[in-house]
Amino acid sequence: MKWIIKSISVVFHPIIMPLLAIHFYFTKSPRFSPEPFVYAKLVSIAILSVVLPIMVYFLLKTLGKTKTIHLKTTKERIIPLVVNCVIVSLIIYRVFPENQIAELHYFFVAVLLSNLTCLALALLKFKASIHLIATGGVFMFFVAFAIHFSININGSLALFAIITGAVATSRLYLEAHSPKELLAGLLIGIIPQLIVLKYWL
Repeated sequence: MKWIIKSISVVFHPIIMPLLAIHFYFTKSPRFSPEPFVYAKLVSIAILSVVLPIMVYFLLKTLGKTKTIHLKTTKERIIPLVVNCVIVSLIIYRVFPENQIAELHYFFVAVLLSNLTCLALALLKFKASIHLIATGGVFMFFVAFAIHFSININGSLALFAIITGAVATSRLYLEAHSPKELLAGLLIGIIPQLIVLKYWL
């Protein structure tokens, strides 16, 4: 049972959430996007949001700045969060500028706001759940996406709600976070997405 719960935390790790959101957008969006364009964006996001953070993690581990990929202490979180803010800023300005795909541009603006909030809390010694920040943000983006394009994705929303609950349960079971830290993470993920809605919804 425990290995299943651990697997949930690994499979739905925060670093894959942006890639999941982008893939979802291009799969469900009624707007036409040329296949080479979609492929280029997916590869760019995979490199920037998955491969690069993993490389940074191994570098920090080699330097003794972090112990596990779950960043169990607030001190371990500071450098990775700063690096992630830089990566997300690069995505905003180079991969998804506002004049290309506004929905994805502002999705990442909200992601940046969530990262900055999490970083500020880490500096204040509060460990909000990064897993719930990621899943909460993506879930809210899915909801706004459905409203924006007036399409029925209730099945996807229900599935992702279950995934969010499973991730929260796994983090509690593994004693990685308290309920307060999980709730804070969920709100930090959702609220920035709500803030940027007026710019693209």
